[in-house]
Amino acid sequence: MLILIPVNSDNPDTAEIVPQFEAKAWARVEFEDGEAGAVEFFESWEKAYEDDFVDFVILANKFENYMEIMEMGSMILVPRHQKTIDEIMEAFKFKELDEIGL
Repeated sequence: MLILIPVNSDNPDTAEIVPQFEAKAWARVEFEDGEAGAVEFFESWEKAYEDDFVDFVILANKFENYMEIMEMGSMILVPRHQKTIDEIMEAFKFKELDEIGL
């Protein structure tokens, strides 16, 4: 499954989640067998959808504009306090992210 996160850098070790309008890149993380795998970076969320379907998009907060992304069929989640890609993936693994929905 693929997970997309708006981040402030394209360095997987230091990138932190930010609101969409502040994103310098969008990290697309492969998540298989309960573990985070390869991380790819894209200039926009639309570019990340060109190759494959993205299962989940994790946004910085529940007040983000997510309707267009949701229309693509992805579930939208928000972290409680996690900032880095590793922290967010660990929270995802243990279902510690909150779902946004209509």
